[in-house]
Amino acid sequence: MSVRRVMGTEVEYGISVQGQPTANPMVASSQVVNAYASATVRARRARWDFEEESPLRDARGFDMSRQIADPSQLTDEDLGLANVILTNGARLYVDHAHPEYSTPEVVSPLDVVRWDKAGEQVMLDAARRAQQLPGNPAIVLYKNNTDNKGASYGAHENYLMRRSTPFADIVRHLTPFFVSRQVFCGAGRVGKGQDGRDHGFQISQRADFFEVEVGLETTLKRPIINTRDEPHADPEKYRRLHVIIGDANLAEVATYLKVGTTSLVLAMIEDQFITRDLAVDTPVAALRAVSHDPSLRQTVTMADGRKLTGIQLQLEFLDLAKKYVEDRYGADADAQTVDVLARWEDVLARLESDPMSLADQLDWVAKLKLIEQYRSRDALAWDDAKLQLIDYQYSDIRPEKGLYHRLVGAGRIQRLLTDDDVEQAMTNPPEQTRAYFRGRCLEKYASDIAAASWDSVIFDLPGRESLQRVPTIDPLRGSKAHVGELIDRCATADELVRALSR
Repeated sequence: MSVRRVMGTEVEYGISVQGQPTANPMVASSQVVNAYASATVRARRARWDFEEESPLRDARGFDMSRQIADPSQLTDEDLGLANVILTNGARLYVDHAHPEYSTPEVVSPLDVVRWDKAGEQVMLDAARRAQQLPGNPAIVLYKNNTDNKGASYGAHENYLMRRSTPFADIVRHLTPFFVSRQVFCGAGRVGKGQDGRDHGFQISQRADFFEVEVGLETTLKRPIINTRDEPHADPEKYRRLHVIIGDANLAEVATYLKVGTTSLVLAMIEDQFITRDLAVDTPVAALRAVSHDPSLRQTVTMADGRKLTGIQLQLEFLDLAKKYVEDRYGADADAQTVDVLARWEDVLARLESDPMSLADQLDWVAKLKLIEQYRSRDALAWDDAKLQLIDYQYSDIRPEKGLYHRLVGAGRIQRLLTDDDVEQAMTNPPEQTRAYFRGRCLEKYASDIAAASWDSVIFDLPGRESLQRVPTIDPLRGSKAHVGELIDRCATADELVRALSR
């Protein structure tokens, strides 16, 4: 393997109703999702198919009892909340009182960035449409992870892995990687502690909300390694690693490195290439310690007694990854794998020598640079409430208000995509996965689709007594190469289902 694998992101957006601090966030989130669905779904709105969901299945070999599960874990229950499947293959819905966008399945880090960025634009469009409804105040969405009042919401990643890979190996090797990768993919946060009451700046928005090393929960007792075993694919072949520890990134380079480096580490784990013991003592405490020190000098104690900074620990993984790619691919390594390695090495070197030189690439550095400028100009102490407002404003997705977007507009943030790349991804699915089949069917046969999910599309066809389920269990089938010509040729859904049945 290389950086290429089936993967995607799921981002819950912070939500605020202007002038109404006590507004119900679930109602506001539903207004956002429904406004977008009403404006973009031209025919019958397909429901989400919950039948194949299994949120209580644990990768350690058991199922959690529904009686003891927290209600937030029961994501297989249809609560009647706003839920829509988009023609780009993504899912837009309300989850735990937040609007959430799940990208379609893609196969490269750059495509993760593309469809994740498309999600930002979908959310922006949705919020604007909700505001146009009679009597509605402005609804503002933030791509962040905490309200600094004790609540946190997720920015998850998902990676398809070989089922044959022992889960214990995943835990052993990924834990130190996740403890340290925040040095380049943290989103930055004003305040320390879950409620932000301790003053100062830290690298990650999520670090203070993790309490255990391994577990099934995602909203309580959050674990560094999440054990949800819900592959959305052939369970005999695959597991879908559900990563809940990442921050919600706006900077394209940060997202690209986050998923690209993680995919490489997973490839090394699958191929049993990591033979060094990189285990960290007390990983939860180490995670917070690294986050709380933007000077990047904080060390963590390794199981072998060494003391390494987060950067030095990342350099250990980088060294292994360079050797792995050279050993497996040599000069035949694909361009994105080569690029991820080069950017990873450059970013770590610059973090060691001059972190502020990365203000055009990494969210936490860009945010800290802005905050220090305000602190210097207005003589603001770290306990000044204005600094938290700057933190929020950085993640405001409105281009005329958000500080990140102002930096982009001023040419002070590096981009990997064009505006046209992102706009196209708002409505068009990726071509290399089953998301192509799902998205094209929703675009062409919307009135005949009753429901859909990651691993099926369900048709309600005239003259048929029962619904027709088309399984899409293989994430790499249903691509443009497999079904593009067939969908182009079939004028109706009935023709398509008959052709597939043959």
